[in-house]
Amino acid sequence: MRREMRKFVIAALCGTVAGGVLTTQLAGPLIAQEAERSASVYEQLDLFGDIFERIRNQYVEEVATDDLIEAAINGMLTSLDPHSSYMGPDDFAAMQVQTRGEFGGLGIEVTQENGFIKVVSPMDDTPAAKAGIMAGDFITQVDGKSVSGMMLDDAVALMRGPVGSEIVVTIVREGTEEPFDVSIIRDTITVTAVRARTVGETVVLRLTTFNDQTFPGLEKQLAEKVAEAGGMDRVNGFVIDLRNNPGGLLTQAIAVSDAFLDAGEIVSTRGRTPQDSERMNATPGDLAQGKPIVVLINGGSASASEIVAGALQDHRRAIVVGTKSFGKGSVQTVIPLRGDGAMRLTTARYYTPSGRSIQALGVMPDIVVNQPPVVPEGQGTEAQAAQDALDNQFEADLPGILANDSMTDAERQQLEADRAAAEESARLRDEDYQLAYAVDILKGLSAIAVSEVPASDAAAAE
Repeated sequence: MRREMRKFVIAALCGTVAGGVLTTQLAGPLIAQEAERSASVYEQLDLFGDIFERIRNQYVEEVATDDLIEAAINGMLTSLDPHSSYMGPDDFAAMQVQTRGEFGGLGIEVTQENGFIKVVSPMDDTPAAKAGIMAGDFITQVDGKSVSGMMLDDAVALMRGPVGSEIVVTIVREGTEEPFDVSIIRDTITVTAVRARTVGETVVLRLTTFNDQTFPGLEKQLAEKVAEAGGMDRVNGFVIDLRNNPGGLLTQAIAVSDAFLDAGEIVSTRGRTPQDSERMNATPGDLAQGKPIVVLINGGSASASEIVAGALQDHRRAIVVGTKSFGKGSVQTVIPLRGDGAMRLTTARYYTPSGRSIQALGVMPDIVVNQPPVVPEGQGTEAQAAQDALDNQFEADLPGILANDSMTDAERQQLEADRAAAEESARLRDEDYQLAYAVDILKGLSAIAVSEVPASDAAAAE
């Protein structure tokens, strides 16, 4: 027994020793590789230090040490992707003001593409929008100075200036042969995150950005417009207009999506490690009370706008109408740094409830509707003018016509009201074809719903 026990102990010891040797054999190369990597990093940092000292001591002109370090940090971040960057104290403070909804500038959201500055979208009622700047425009020069190869933050800084001052930007636009200059007067930009109006029986909610005001504004204005209409029974649906909305706060995009969903995933973010991944789900409660929704998007709809459009589309809660969105499917985290600056770092990609990434692809509408170019009055062709005149000639406009003897006064009044509504729809199509299309969809859905109500239920409703 003792001999067998001794054998067992020896076997156990041999196993332990063998395990130790195996661990050493595996860990040895790993430790060596890690040490080699660390040595390589330190060598690169030494190289950086050498270059830094050479520039500081031998460059043709004296350079501020802080500027050199800030440029090196920014270069490191901007080499990662177009949305990572360093913000100095002034830029960081300006960004914090912007998310609260008021700041100075032109009123455009920009990114960098092919070495030039690309307009993601102009903001409503801002100097840029009034000057005719469009989503997709490329800015090649600012006050005659080329921005080719310039870092995004530097180009943005070039476009900043005192309120009331003039800036001339050179624009390259698809479909326009030659670059052209646009003069803009800088102004204080006060962003109204949500505007609402009623078109017929449809409530239109225009979301211009996602800042701290967006969800509270949406909730307030939706309730006001429904009350003005006489209650939810008098509303046939909602249009959520996200066109040229460049995005903003992820938390606000989640809140807006949740406002129209009772349950289910809104968006998921996936970072570098599983610990960095997160799923955001809807909570019970639908501000629209089940009424149909149309979401309008275009190439200027980016980031948070795409989260809302993608979530409502995947849950079949809304019909998405317009043109393909911008395709920014990444999440940036703003990390405060010493010295009152901060870095904006891409930390995750986001995915819609169905698991699709929007990065570089965008949200594709359920119904593609292009916005026709606006032809200024008096600049149409003679053929178009003749056709318009023909379209506006009716029997009722002819002299000496026969009266209609088949209608009561009440029916005639209803006909006039219907005609006025049709004329309003026609005007809306001329002003904003995509919005008119969305309103028509909701009219159609409302008509189908009414036709499906049994006669007894309809009588009870009346």
